[in-house]
Amino acid sequence: MPDQDAIYTFMGIPMMDDDFYKLLYRFIINFVFLTILIRFIYYRKTQRKDYLFTYYMISVISFMICFALKKLEIDMGMGLGLFAIFGIIRYRTGTVRIKEMTYLFVAIGLAVVNALAGKQISLAELLFVNAGTVGFVYLLEYVVLQNHEMSKTIIYEKIDLIKPENRPALQADLEKRTGLKITKILIGKIDFLKDTAQIRIFYQSDNHEEFFGED
Repeated sequence: MPDQDAIYTFMGIPMMDDDFYKLLYRFIINFVFLTILIRFIYYRKTQRKDYLFTYYMISVISFMICFALKKLEIDMGMGLGLFAIFGIIRYRTGTVRIKEMTYLFVAIGLAVVNALAGKQISLAELLFVNAGTVGFVYLLEYVVLQNHEMSKTIIYEKIDLIKPENRPALQADLEKRTGLKITKILIGKIDFLKDTAQIRIFYQSDNHEEFFGED
């Protein structure tokens, strides 16, 4: 009779074990909640496709690395050393807004939790962590901070309008040019040689965030 172990191994490497099913269902959980977070919360709010690929791939690769590290049972120092690779690789892009970085952190965090969850964490608890995190993000985006105040710094050339007595005319001109409902105006640095002034305007974000961003 053939060796029973030979049926399940190839060149000494197991073909499959019970951990494969753990990998599969955890990956499905991670992917489902990642899709809710990125596609139905982030993208619906910002309509920005340029970050979708990054969020998905970083979350997936973080999940795979964490699951592999747990499977290998290497020490914490070695694990942190491998993750330090992410610190070496720099994306040669412009400045990333704090909101996009927060979504990236949440995506990585969910991937790490789903990959490293052991027998001490039940399936119900794992689902609660995912649903609670994604639900809280949705609550902040679409309920609590639906119309939060944002700001933008601009260089303004009609220097005569920065006088206190001309404030209504200044606000009207800025609203006409930007199309924003401005709530507050702060005058910053004034350059009399160039007849320009640095002005910080505050406005309700509403649906303007993806067009103007925030300084």
